[in-house]
Amino acid sequence: MELHPITRAIRIQTPHTAEMEHSTPLFLTSSFCFDSADEMQAAFADQSDDNIYSRFSNPGVNEFVDKMVALEGAEAGVATSTGMSAVFSAMMALLKNGDHLISCEAVFGSTHNIVKKYLPDYGIKCTCVSATRMEEWEAAIQPNTKMIYLETPTNPGLEIIDLEWVGKLARKHGLILLVDNCFATPLNQRPIDFGAHLVLHSATKWIDGQGRVLGGVIVGESALIKTIYLFCRNTGPALSPFNAWVLSKSLETLDVRMERHAKNALKIAQALEHHPKISWLKYPYLPSHPQYEIALKQMKNGGGILCFELKGGIESGRKFLNSLQLLSMTANLGDSRSIASHPASTTHGKLSEEERLKVNITPGLIRISVGLEYDQDILNDIQQALKKC
Repeated sequence: MELHPITRAIRIQTPHTAEMEHSTPLFLTSSFCFDSADEMQAAFADQSDDNIYSRFSNPGVNEFVDKMVALEGAEAGVATSTGMSAVFSAMMALLKNGDHLISCEAVFGSTHNIVKKYLPDYGIKCTCVSATRMEEWEAAIQPNTKMIYLETPTNPGLEIIDLEWVGKLARKHGLILLVDNCFATPLNQRPIDFGAHLVLHSATKWIDGQGRVLGGVIVGESALIKTIYLFCRNTGPALSPFNAWVLSKSLETLDVRMERHAKNALKIAQALEHHPKISWLKYPYLPSHPQYEIALKQMKNGGGILCFELKGGIESGRKFLNSLQLLSMTANLGDSRSIASHPASTTHGKLSEEERLKVNITPGLIRISVGLEYDQDILNDIQQALKKC
């Protein structure tokens, strides 16, 4: 019987132990035993799928990866300790001295540091291009270009990049297309369907959904994943078995959670769009969004993030955050609890003002990760805080 990916994310499970448990147990062990020297030799020679060591593989980690592979429509995957270790591992495993990378300018602050500060130390150069001026992308391709990297929706400005267009560009020039799908999740958007070779997530965000654990995952074409797996196996950014167990169980509720996140976010975006204290507001499923038609084409809903610019700039931003009574101020998103942040002074604070403005991170920009609370309670808190700006 052919099962829907949502059902598979619930039903994929590590084979039962002798106890016949209904829920996968924790495999809290550093290594695994063999019945004979021949079995052990075969495992180390990659002639069997036996687990050897939890830095290499672990039943609970494998279960989480298999579920993410099913949800993203991928061939294979590898889990990592955090989202940033997924970003770094995917790039370092596939790029070498002399290679060139094209990255969207609008990416998470730590990702920006990797491509502009750390990769050049390894002889890997990067050209950053606009999320919305697509003519820059093909113009940036050089003879040594090997990979295109992007986020969509972008963090934190929620710009939408046309995955179908970039997928065709990557195929035309024989480039690896690597997409950070963290904001959308595989239930809202599947980049592989539009030509991406690899997709990664900070599983810390919506995949966990309750702000409990750190984790990352990369899925995609088998040959590319094998190279990344061997890099991770030898360099050590392994996902802990406990965190994998939490994340695997979290995937069983991802569909219903994301449906509620998106429903709440759309209601709040519609209510705030024309607020007198706000210069502009972005949410992918609002017709006013500049890339609304692209969002409709590649996303199933608008997701759980919205952002807006306060008219009073950075001082209004501080007043707004300090006036919140319900929403949390914390370095995370994708939680069951609604979160407000000020990117210019936090996640993107280490960028220069020029770099921030280039990707529309203005002084009064507020990012809201809309949680699972009763929607009117979230809206009431935002509105009372806006009155004090």
